[in-house]
Amino acid sequence: MMDWTDRHCRAFHRTLTRRTLLYTEMITTGAVLHGDRERHLSFGEAEHPVALQLGGSDAAALAECARIATGYGYDEINLNCGCPSDRVSSGSFGACLMASPDVVARAVEAMRGATTLPVTVKHRIGIDDLDSYEHLSGFVRTVAEAGCETFIVHARKAWLSGLSPKENREIPPLRRDVVRRLKADFPGLTIVLNGGLLTLEDAQETLAWADGAMIGRAAYGTPYLLATADRDVFGDNVTPPTRREAIEAFLPFVAAELDGGQPLNRMMKHTLGLFAGQPGARHWKRTLSEQGHQPGAGLEVVRAALAGVPDGVLDAQPGTPCGQKIQPTAEATSA
Repeated sequence: MMDWTDRHCRAFHRTLTRRTLLYTEMITTGAVLHGDRERHLSFGEAEHPVALQLGGSDAAALAECARIATGYGYDEINLNCGCPSDRVSSGSFGACLMASPDVVARAVEAMRGATTLPVTVKHRIGIDDLDSYEHLSGFVRTVAEAGCETFIVHARKAWLSGLSPKENREIPPLRRDVVRRLKADFPGLTIVLNGGLLTLEDAQETLAWADGAMIGRAAYGTPYLLATADRDVFGDNVTPPTRREAIEAFLPFVAAELDGGQPLNRMMKHTLGLFAGQPGARHWKRTLSEQGHQPGAGLEVVRAALAGVPDGVLDAQPGTPCGQKIQPTAEATSA
């Protein structure tokens, strides 16, 4: 998600889940080849596993970006064929590429020739009037023949004119049945469902028939839903972190970034939804929003924001009723 899932966001999400695959924001080939490469591509070792999502349509440029990204140590290279914004479409990449499966296939083939990493494609179930199942399955078949084995499918079509990106996330109806049919027709491919997944329970239900579930904006707006992923999805024998533990684990990263000249709000904006629906959420957001952007703002602002959140919320395990005080018993701390 452009301007959202940057390295600061990913560092925070890693305090909640170690196993979930994280994606970068979409980065264009031009930014990688001609921009501040280090700013766009560098990431911390703790962020693994992490996939780089690229935006572009020129096979040679995408291949060179894949080669460069391999040197940075990414775990996957993903080609975005799903973003419907006017800015992206005017550059002939994003969702408009669904009209040109041969272009996508050539890009995938070139990228696979430049890296040993998995090359995956994220796309919609259709665009504009190219919304038949025959077109979708033909797109997948053509790209799969070029060597792509994993398709992340947003279960909505996109209108490239007439709807904003936000409207394209809400107005076209969800068609998860289409993605399910795709999995049935291509059992040898890895099919990941995206779109409308709001909770970890939604994701777990999806995994009954799909190979994966991608949670996007819900994971950003209510990030604490990720806290039980390692235990409940991946089966790890771990105790989910409390919200206090997540913030305390994030603070060393924040302190290092502050020392490097980054403003506090650049890191902490990604935590604003941590207490969504909980007592103290308004104080947390207001304190960070009003003070985090001020020159010289440091960890004392975070401490002041934490001070307005009840201990019962800070130390609650996932699923505990709002504001309930947690006692330090063996049951409360067991995996």
